[in-house]
Amino acid sequence: MNILVCDDDKEIADAIKIYLENEGFNVFKAANGLEAIEELNKHEIHLIIMDIMMPKMDGIQATMKIREEYHIPLIMLSAKSEDYDKILGLNIGADDYVTKPFNPLELIARVKSQLRRYTSLGSIETKQHVYQTGGLILDDEQKLVTVDGESVHLTPVQYKILRLLMMNVGKVYSIDQIYEKVWNEPSFQPENTVAVHIRKIREKIEINPKEPKYLKVVWGVGYKIEKI
Repeated sequence: MNILVCDDDKEIADAIKIYLENEGFNVFKAANGLEAIEELNKHEIHLIIMDIMMPKMDGIQATMKIREEYHIPLIMLSAKSEDYDKILGLNIGADDYVTKPFNPLELIARVKSQLRRYTSLGSIETKQHVYQTGGLILDDEQKLVTVDGESVHLTPVQYKILRLLMMNVGKVYSIDQIYEKVWNEPSFQPENTVAVHIRKIREKIEINPKEPKYLKVVWGVGYKIEKI
């Protein structure tokens, strides 16, 4: 699931990002309310963590604007001196709040609690055209691939190979199977045709292509996308 962290304090935002990613969430960041709204328009977000005091557009203004269109869970961050703003935030649509300085375990627990309630109410629709493992997401409707929120530009053939593997996470495909399904013809090609495309995909989606996190080789068998 995707979580948006909105805080102008980079150290706090980075720390929250680390805590959430350790729990398996994908995290997007914004430094003020305007940036948060921009991120919401670009990505499918399932929960927002919103600071109150920020430049350009504060958390109160941003929450009011967000609630005009979105009904996803929103947890507000507030300092102890901001009790009035905290109450106001809850009144205008925040679902919960956490007081700074906060215990990371408490924040994670509140995030999970809000997401459980949200999903139990059926508010998150499963999109059959979106495939995800870890921070790697393929949206087949938009023909969009992102890794940790960053867009990845693939050639049509590279996209088809990745889509095949993403649609069947954990399943190993031989070189011949990949060729036949992607090129729609019998596999009478040199083995390195698929291997070259696989290498190019790795260069684009992996932090370290030589030690891939997502696109794995199963020696003597073929390739697969790792389930994370």
